[in-house]
Amino acid sequence: MKKELTTLFLAAVLVAFFSVTLYAAEYKLLNVSYDPTRELYKEFNEAFKAYYKAQTGDTVNVTPSHGGSSKQARSVIDGLEADVVTLALAYDIDSIAEKAKLLPADWQKRLPDNSTPYTSTVVFLVRKGNPKKITSWDDLIKSGVGVIAANPKTSGVARWSYLAGWGYILKKELGDLKKLHDPQFAKEVEAAQKKALAYTTEVYKHVESLDSGARGSTLAFVQREIGDVLLAWENEAVLALREFGADKFDIVVPSISILAEPPVAIVDKVVDKRGTRKIAEAYLNFLYSKEGQEIVAKHFYRPRNKEILEKYSKNFTKVELFTIDEVFGGWQKAQKEHFEDGGIYDQFSTK
Repeated sequence: MKKELTTLFLAAVLVAFFSVTLYAAEYKLLNVSYDPTRELYKEFNEAFKAYYKAQTGDTVNVTPSHGGSSKQARSVIDGLEADVVTLALAYDIDSIAEKAKLLPADWQKRLPDNSTPYTSTVVFLVRKGNPKKITSWDDLIKSGVGVIAANPKTSGVARWSYLAGWGYILKKELGDLKKLHDPQFAKEVEAAQKKALAYTTEVYKHVESLDSGARGSTLAFVQREIGDVLLAWENEAVLALREFGADKFDIVVPSISILAEPPVAIVDKVVDKRGTRKIAEAYLNFLYSKEGQEIVAKHFYRPRNKEILEKYSKNFTKVELFTIDEVFGGWQKAQKEHFEDGGIYDQFSTK
């Protein structure tokens, strides 16, 4: 009897094993992302793979694609079948929704915090010892200072940097950014906007390298040794110190900068075509999980989870941050005024 029970038990184990093996599936996801997230998503993708395997028995292999944020959005519009996009700014995902109709216009309402599971900001990476004494946005236009930036036409960090400097001048001139929306200060605002234009025009006269993406700009600064200061994502500046030597560079965090909110979204028509919606939803939701937020913080993106942000607080310098909504009226308005063909950037950069 005991032998029969043992035999039945082993048979049941084998049936269970082969049932799981039989029904376990293997899936692929394509995450189209922007330049500096390479290291973040390398670790995150492996963590998600392990998590999903434990939850379902299925295997998910995530393929990452990286480049300048707007170039990446253009690739998706032109047919690159991304299951999810994790780009540098909301406007790039808006473009996919508007031009290719691959996801709904209200895509930001589908996940917490306007579909931005982490934030960042713009900082300065300078040569060790900061020989040009660059401490603020004003110092970018000092005589003899060479600036390295990415192209605002193709790069997310380039647009965030451009707007950060512009917003700094407005804050410096107006004192209170609420004046931007108060008609009684119209003349004061107009004068401040002119000074911001003059300042930004001058900054780009100092630019010595204008790559299509953030990573290319970083390499121009750290490997080719061009320029005195790199306008960089906070996490990209830290990565440069780690990979190329803290004895070669310093990070300068300006007293005022912009709150950068890189968003994420499912590409509906692609996931429905490929049958990957459930997995894509799990993938993006995992970014908001404690494990996902830990990975985010370890790679020097600022997590939304307050407990984890506090845990990693030593990684993030406190800085006064303004938003694109309060200074520029949101991405749609900022894009149209500053970065579309014939916009403000074109008017001074092509002269």
